[in-house]
Amino acid sequence: MAEGATNHWLSPLNRRRWANFKANRRGYVSAWLLVVLFVLTLFAEFLANDKPIIVVFRGEVFAPVVKDYPETAFGGAFDTAADYRDKYVRELIEANGWMLWPPVRFSFDTVNFDLPVPAPAPPSAVNWLGTDDQGRDVMARLIYGLRLSLLFGLILAAVSSVVGIAAGAVQGYFGGWVDLLFQRAIEIWSGMPQLFILIIVSAVIAPGFWTLLGVLLLFSWTALVAVVRAEFLRARNFDYVRAARALGVPDVTIMTRHVLPNAMVAALTYLPFVVSGAIAALTSLDFLGLGLPPGSASLGELLRQGKENLQAPWLAFTGFTAIAVLLTLLVFVGEAVRDAFDARKATQP
Repeated sequence: MAEGATNHWLSPLNRRRWANFKANRRGYVSAWLLVVLFVLTLFAEFLANDKPIIVVFRGEVFAPVVKDYPETAFGGAFDTAADYRDKYVRELIEANGWMLWPPVRFSFDTVNFDLPVPAPAPPSAVNWLGTDDQGRDVMARLIYGLRLSLLFGLILAAVSSVVGIAAGAVQGYFGGWVDLLFQRAIEIWSGMPQLFILIIVSAVIAPGFWTLLGVLLLFSWTALVAVVRAEFLRARNFDYVRAARALGVPDVTIMTRHVLPNAMVAALTYLPFVVSGAIAALTSLDFLGLGLPPGSASLGELLRQGKENLQAPWLAFTGFTAIAVLLTLLVFVGEAVRDAFDARKATQP
C-alpha cells in the first residue's frame, strides 16, 4: 500500500529512478541500514546512559534521562543531582518503587569504578565491548561516536553542497572572466595545506564541533563546484534558456528554475561520497589529536586508544569495524544513487 502510494505521487521519471535505486539491492539495503542506525543513535541517551529512563517512586513518575532530580526527591540526604548508580540511591528507590534502565547502563563519559581488572578491561556481561584505558564503556562511546560522526558528516555535506552548488552555478552560467577568475581562485584555495591550517587553528582556538565544522567547510565546498559548473556550462546555451533570457526573465530565476534541476542530478550523485569524506576527515583529526576536545565520544579517539593500547585488541577492532562498516554503507548508497540517476540504465519490469 505504501509502495503504491509512493509511486502514485512520483513522476514517471522519478519512478524510474526509484526503481533503479531499488534494483541495486546492495545500495538499497545499505540505505535502510543507515537510516535505522541514524535514528537509533539520535536517541543515544535512551540506549546508553548512567541514568534510568523512568523512575517510579511512591506513585510518582520521574524521567531522569531528560531532567536532573536531586537526591532528596527520593528520600536522600543531599540536594545535589542523584547518582543512580550509587548503591544507597538505588536502595532508596527500589524500596518504594522501580527503575527502567537503558540497555547499556553507561554514558559515554561514565567511568566504571567496579572493574575486576585494571583498565582497559576486556568485554564482559557488564561492559559488552570492554572499556577503554580510563574505564569508560566502549559500547556507550561507540553509540555516541556514531551519532556525532553521522551528524557532523550530514551537516558538513549539506552546508558545503549549498556553497559549492552556488559557486559552480555562478561560474557556469556567466562564464567568461567570471568563470576564469573563479577557477584560478579555486585552484589556489584547493592547494592550501589543510592539515597545517587545522594545526594553527587548534593552537589558537579551542577545537570543538562547530569550530571543526567551520574549518573543514572552508575546504570541502569545492568538491561539487566542478560538476555543477560543467552542467551550467552545458545548459546555458540551450534554446529554452536563451528564450527565457530574450523574454527578460531574471538570471537568478533562470538559474534556479531552469538550469539548477539538471545540475542537481550530478550533485545528488556525489552527496553520499561527500558525507563519507567528511566522516573520514573528522575521524582522522580525532585520531591525530587535532579534533574534538578530550573526552568527547568519537570514532577517531577510539582508534587512537586502540593504537596506544595494543594489549587491548577490542579497542582497535571496535573502532576499525565501526569506521569500515559506516563508510562502506555510504559508498554502497552512493553507487545506488549513481545508478538511479543514470539515464542509460533501464529497469527490467
